[in-house]
This record gives sequence, C-alpha cells and structure tokens, in this order.
Amino acid sequence: PVNRFCATSNNQTGFLCDDRVTCIPASQVCNRVSNCRNREDEQEELCGDLPHSLPGHLVFHCSNPSVWVYADQRCNGRNDCGDCSDETGSLASCPLCGSEWWSCSPVLYEYCSCIPRRLCRDGIQHCHSWSDEYIC
Repeated sequence: PVNRFCATSNNQTGFLCDDRVTCIPASQVCNRVSNCRNREDEQEELCGDLPHSLPGHLVFHCSNPSVWVYADQRCNGRNDCGDCSDETGSLASCPLCGSEWWSCSPVLYEYCSCIPRRLCRDGIQHCHSWSDEYIC
C-alpha cells in the first residue's frame, strides 16, 4: 500500500494525493468533496467503512470507544469528541494553551481547557471563574 501520510502547511496530519504534492487535512478525506485531482480522497475502499477503512494516521479514537474524530481535530481547541478527550488527558497529549488562547475551565462545552483570546473581555462569561472578563 502507498504511504499517504503528510503534514499540511500548518503542520497538521494530512493525506497525500496521488500527485505526491497535494497534502489535504485529514478531516477533508471522505467528506463527499473531492480535494485530490483524481478523487482518491473519496474512493470507496478508503471511505467504505469509516473509520476502519482509513489509514490509522488519519484517525483519533476518543476515550469513548464508539467515538472517533479525524487526527487534525485533536488538539485544535474544540471539543470534537464530546468529552474533551481529544483536547485533554494522556490520549490526546496536547501542548498547553498557545498564545492565542486563555487557560481556564470553560463554561461552554465547545471548549475544554482553553478559550480563544478573542473571547476575552467581550462582556460574556466563558470561564467558570470569570477570568476571561477580569484578568485575560
């Protein structure tokens, strides 16, 4: 089998198209939109039995065994697994909040351990401690 692992321009896990140049983000594979010139990212043998038919590097298994997300959704700041296992804990092994993020215990379950700094001081509570409105 062909090795299709690649890193996208923003250093995320990707899928290498047949042209050996185009690297698409993992989450664009089997999304019913052809991102590779020859449609190899939407072929039946790749997309027929998700996630089992996908190369392992494209899949992240959440702590709930019946839930999975694409590998580029791990450590993206969003709660894609529904239980934050793609953002926190040993399975995900994510770095601490980056400079564009504020570390707190969010009120919104959309986020896990950080919120985007653009939400700081916007008059809306996003952290349990209100630190996004008074400290951030």
